[in-house]
Amino acid sequence: MNDKKIGLPSVIATGVGLIVATSCLLSLGQGAGALGTGFILTMVLACVINIFTALCMAELNAVMPNLTGGLAQYTLAGVGPFITIVTMVGGYLLCQSIAGSVECAMFGNTINSVFHTGLPSSFYCILLLVVLIIANLAGVDIFAKIQDVVVYGLIFSLTAMGLIGIFNAGTGTRVVQQMNISTSFADSLSYLGLGFFLFIGCEFVIPMSPVTKNARRNIPLSMVLSLLIICGMQILVVIGMGHYTKWSDLAASSSPHVLYGESMLGRFGAIWMVIVSIFAVVSTVNSCINFLSRMCAGLANLDMLPTVFQKKDKRGAYYVGVLMIGGIMIAINATGLSNSSSLSFMILVAMVFWLISYIVQDINVLIFRKRFPKMPRTFKVPFGPVIPILAIIGDIFIIFNIDGNPATRAQIYRIDGLCFVLLSAYALLWCRFRLHRPAFKPYEMKEVMAMENSLYLPAHRRAKEEMKKKAEANLKVTRA
Repeated sequence: MNDKKIGLPSVIATGVGLIVATSCLLSLGQGAGALGTGFILTMVLACVINIFTALCMAELNAVMPNLTGGLAQYTLAGVGPFITIVTMVGGYLLCQSIAGSVECAMFGNTINSVFHTGLPSSFYCILLLVVLIIANLAGVDIFAKIQDVVVYGLIFSLTAMGLIGIFNAGTGTRVVQQMNISTSFADSLSYLGLGFFLFIGCEFVIPMSPVTKNARRNIPLSMVLSLLIICGMQILVVIGMGHYTKWSDLAASSSPHVLYGESMLGRFGAIWMVIVSIFAVVSTVNSCINFLSRMCAGLANLDMLPTVFQKKDKRGAYYVGVLMIGGIMIAINATGLSNSSSLSFMILVAMVFWLISYIVQDINVLIFRKRFPKMPRTFKVPFGPVIPILAIIGDIFIIFNIDGNPATRAQIYRIDGLCFVLLSAYALLWCRFRLHRPAFKPYEMKEVMAMENSLYLPAHRRAKEEMKKKAEANLKVTRA
């Protein structure tokens, strides 16, 4: 059993590391290229909506603290097993496996775009994944050390690159252009979906509660601080970009962060941005593998997945989940699917499911307040139901504006609708034949908390078998 605990800096590193991905650097450049510094307003609005949801999740964690599955357990106690399975399997396990694979692919493409090694991009993707799988199998202490190094290196690098650009300290040619090319507030709102993607994922720290020092304070604090740090850092980069790169060039570039680095500092800047990309992909995929393995364990505790996901190695790592998630990402990159342009589109598809999961968590807060008004909470979102409701409204608005092109938006909805139908069928069958529970009836909170103990499910199953045998025996007696 691994009893080591991680502190606030490591938890912040997990939050920042998951959120700031290579695809976020691409999205940041695209947003800045479209709106100039007007994209800053979009980012601030997106950050505020995410902070609202983070506060809601912090309250849920205060009501049901230190749970391995986190969001899954809140949802099970709030709205029942059906929605839990759909949102957790669809919104996280499936979507994050694809998104993590895309991040690895973008990393490989960035390496080849600068160094032209002649090796396929998938080689670097798979090599990175093997290293991160081994690191996660080494336990939470090694995970935290890697996360601390790469994330604080990422924060330092992006902050420095932003400040160099703002103070015109680069060696490149200064670009003179209109900084704010947004014409109205409606322009900022139209890119809110893109801006929201820059901040999505702070809840990945919640399953870290059991291994976090003073989790009741550090979990909510780390989520909010992660979002504020990222917002401040990205504002600096957007302003810096406007001083050294044309907005139109940023919008057209497939690697706008590398373009900015090279325009400002030449070859050195391009290599520095490659290092930033390495930091981003390592921190993102490292957090993703760790989070999903813990979520699988949490879902197994709830009998939503096979119990094999509960198994730990001697270093405390949930090795079955680590190997499965890492293996899926390796398979996707090995087949070359992650190099397909359609996967960028699939990130938007995944984001809709992710937003639906956020809405469910905001609703859980309102449900718990109604159902357990006097339950003690070490943290409670201020202003009554206002913030959860605003978070729900913001998330719904983003779903309905997920892409500016109506045809693309309709295609996203069709794919998400099909995924929802398939996941719903799976969830209904699982509830009926595995759980033997009503699909939409919430579990008692005390039962969900008890499920955290690995002895609960075996004892529960034995009790069910004994009741079944007694019922069969009574039936035989009655017939006789």
